[in-house]
Amino acid sequence: MLISEQKPIEEILASLDGEQKIFLVGCKGCAEGCRSGGEQQVLETKVKLEENGKTVIGYTMFDMLCDEPLVKIKLKYINDKIEPADSLLILCCGVGVQTLAALTYKVIHPGCNTLSLGGAHAEWREAERCLECGDCVLDHTGGLCPIARCSKHLLHGPCGGSHDGKCEVSPDIPCVWHLIVDRLSKQGRLSKLKELRRPKNWSLGLIAGLPKRR
Repeated sequence: MLISEQKPIEEILASLDGEQKIFLVGCKGCAEGCRSGGEQQVLETKVKLEENGKTVIGYTMFDMLCDEPLVKIKLKYINDKIEPADSLLILCCGVGVQTLAALTYKVIHPGCNTLSLGGAHAEWREAERCLECGDCVLDHTGGLCPIARCSKHLLHGPCGGSHDGKCEVSPDIPCVWHLIVDRLSKQGRLSKLKELRRPKNWSLGLIAGLPKRR
């Protein structure tokens, strides 16, 4: 089970700046158990967004957002509902956010941070997808995690070692920053990489008995 907690509403609203029509997505798996992305939390978030002038055009719950086949099947039935949305706000762990990002061209915003339990990191397709850093950056990187998927955990762009879209560590490893730039370019959001962000607090991903919180 992955432990997640909702990002502060101020941070969520900042990520949605310039976007009006929002579609909410929750998860009946770990997020529901953590009370960070169950149906009750999705409806509470809907109220908060609407109080701040956003238009929530709908919401849906996935059984397990980290299960790619299940997500792919359900997307076929709700694509017409999410099509009018400017973006999707996802209330779940970082793995679920990346699952949706891989299966839809829509702009994705994470509404939660994934907290470390000190055990094995979250995996998807036999590869690490979330290092439970406690401060999710997927909003700025097109739904692709540079912390888990970059061999050097780089947060400011590709290193000088990548070649033809592959990591210098192994030609079998895609350079995630190559993928990030490509996705943001297709979305017309490459300017996201020019935004200045505060230094990342890496201690949020460390363990001292219990998950560290802000």
